[in-house]
This record gives sequence, structure tokens and C-alpha cells, in this order.
Amino acid sequence: MPDWTAEVDVDEELAARLVRAQFGLGESVRLLSEGWDYAVHLVDEEWAFRFPRRAVVVPGTEREISVLPRLSLPVAIPTPVHVGRPTEDYPWPFYGAHFIPGREAVGLSDEERAALAGPLARALASLHGATIDDLPADPIRRADMQVRVPRTREALDAIGWPHHEILERAEALPPPQPTAVCHGDLHFRQLLVDDTKLTGIIDWVDVCRSDPGVDLQLLWSFLPPESREPFLDEYGDVTEDSLVRARVLALFLSAILVRYGRAEGLASVEAEALASLRRTSL
Repeated sequence: MPDWTAEVDVDEELAARLVRAQFGLGESVRLLSEGWDYAVHLVDEEWAFRFPRRAVVVPGTEREISVLPRLSLPVAIPTPVHVGRPTEDYPWPFYGAHFIPGREAVGLSDEERAALAGPLARALASLHGATIDDLPADPIRRADMQVRVPRTREALDAIGWPHHEILERAEALPPPQPTAVCHGDLHFRQLLVDDTKLTGIIDWVDVCRSDPGVDLQLLWSFLPPESREPFLDEYGDVTEDSLVRARVLALFLSAILVRYGRAEGLASVEAEALASLRRTSL
């Protein structure tokens, strides 16, 4: 069974029943997106309601509900307004936030990506400098190279992609220090764009304290090589170790997204993830 198989399917009928009963909303309800862990429904053309599809993400959902209202970034993020409780129909908490316009950041040109380097750098600098005391430290050990390098090799092997020399270098790194508030799973599917404008960053289920390299993987996978230096100039100081961790994570996440895109028949996701691997390998 794939890692992303749903335990509960939240269709439009169930979503409408829940939001009508608890919030008096739901004159219109339509599926906006469905990913590994969540279904998101657009309610009354104003509210994006996020419903877990698997029990494993419920602690992260509760963390989103607690943390997101306390973050202030120079880009829109989903801020829970309507917090739903479990019912007989649906076993987990869920929430509604104001809808953030934009589309998934796939298929962009190098010029369009370059235009996003500054906004991304400013958003991540603000996030990584935030103070949120009650966050777990990297609960899935994404920045720990003793864990992540073997998993990256497995992920690359699964799609027939050659190993990168950075993996051997990464294995010698010391344990990571959780110095920053991090999104935790920041890849192209979590970025919303409108032409060359970054309109939002979504899907904060993995928000935690970690090494900033966890989020800086976008430097390698998303931006063209010529935009990396301007990004870092805008972002500020970052250690070489964090950049190494970021590159390994770029390989790992891109390989996983290739496999996901292939398995689910999402050609645009597969193509973007393969392009991410190519950029990371440069």
C-alpha cells in the first residue's frame, strides 16, 4: 500500500455536512486539492477547509492550529479561523482559513523562478528568525544525515536516478542543531504563485524547530543556479553544513515526488520533480 493512501476520504458531501453543522457555512463546497495527507475544500468561495486523510498527521494538524496564528511572514499563510471538532462522521480535528489565491509552482521558466528568489528568501529569513517556543525538534529527523542519507539513496534507487557525491560528504556531518522555526516539508507543491508573484506558502503539518537547511532545499531544487547567490544575499548568513543538508533533502524530496507523481498519474508533478533533481545535480 502506498505511503499516501487515505484512511478517510473526505468528499464534498462529507465536507459540506461538517461545515454546515459546525459553522453554518457551505452554500457551495468543492474539492480544491487532494494530497498525500489532506483534502482541501473551498467553501463559499472564501474558506479553504483542510481535512486530514490519515491519522498520522493529526498531531501536525493540531500544531498548525496552534502555531500558524502566531506566525507573521511577508507572504500569506493559512491562518485557522474556523476550527472543527471530531464527530461521529469524521474522527479528527480540521480547520478553515481564508482562501489564498494562486496555483502550484510547477512548470515555471527560469526567469519566473528567478523572480521568486527574493520573496522566498525574505519569507524564509522571517520564518527562521521567528520565536515559537513550544515546537518539537525535527520529529521525523529530516535534517539528521545519518537517517536521511540512507533514505535518499533508497529513494533515488527507486526511480533509477544516480547517487550524487554530496551524499558521502553529508554522512560525515555532526548531528543537526534545531536553531530555526522551519516549515519542515517545503517543496514546489507548497508554494502558491501568480505569474512571477509568490502568493502563499501552504501545508504546515511538519512545522518544527530544525536546521534551516530543511527549508533551504528550495535553493537547490527550485531555483536556477544563477539565482542561488542572489537568494543567499537576501536571506543572510547560512552555514556550509546547512547547505549540504539542504542539497541532500532536495534530492530526497524530489525523488519521493517523482515516485508519487508516477504512481498517481500526476504528469506535471513528476515532470517538475525530475526537473528539480536535474537542478539539484548541477
